[in-house]
Amino acid sequence: MTINLETIDDVDAGWVHFPRGDQLIRGYLAVPKGDGPFPAVITAHENLGVTEHRQGVTRDLAREGFVSLTVDLFSRLGGVSPRNYRDNDERRSLAFLAARDDQAVPDLQAGVEFLKSLPHVDPDRIGALGFCLGGGTVMVWGTQTDDLKAIVSLYGIPVLPPEYSPTGEEQSRIPTLGSLRAPIQFHFGADDEAIPHDQIDALEAALPTSATTAEFYRHEGARHAYHDDTHKNYNPQAAAETWNETLEFLRRYLS
Repeated sequence: MTINLETIDDVDAGWVHFPRGDQLIRGYLAVPKGDGPFPAVITAHENLGVTEHRQGVTRDLAREGFVSLTVDLFSRLGGVSPRNYRDNDERRSLAFLAARDDQAVPDLQAGVEFLKSLPHVDPDRIGALGFCLGGGTVMVWGTQTDDLKAIVSLYGIPVLPPEYSPTGEEQSRIPTLGSLRAPIQFHFGADDEAIPHDQIDALEAALPTSATTAEFYRHEGARHAYHDDTHKNYNPQAAAETWNETLEFLRRYLS
């Protein structure tokens, strides 16, 4: 296990490595100034990996008082998403397969164990945040652990198409609502062009089947990846609303 942090934007941040069995997983960690113990948030990134923007959001969470760890789900690929693609559709497909649930969820759980080992983390106040690819992954993760006390999912695809699924068959995450072990909050753009709207509608309609509290927000005028201020779809108003709702939710269940 390695931890090398430096002060960036008033928090201590940097790359870390932690074990999952005999494998070493990479992550980007940010820690608030002070003694703690602090609540913690583990982030599952989108299909582009731990980008500079994702590192920035990790530090943003630390500035809000959370120990923040973004787990690199492409650790086995050298920390970069798959590169042997012909077009954007194949790029996304390869990324989802490289970070498939049966591999990504144990990686995230290893991140929990790493955080629990840190003296400034309160092990009873850990939540999860996921974007795009990771937005669906944290939903699945929430059915398999009691360590998470809150989950926030941003524009995670509710139904994996066959080309995103390791079985080659469509795989719906919607039935997992009934097995969730932690409260969850969903965010989508009303004009999302990457996720079929009937899937988003079906997820919203299924919220009463959730085993836990489930909140749902659809942001008008927002497209896919609207929270990323480096993306062409960035929507400042929707991003600010989502961030405020996310922080309120995390503080509600991790305070």
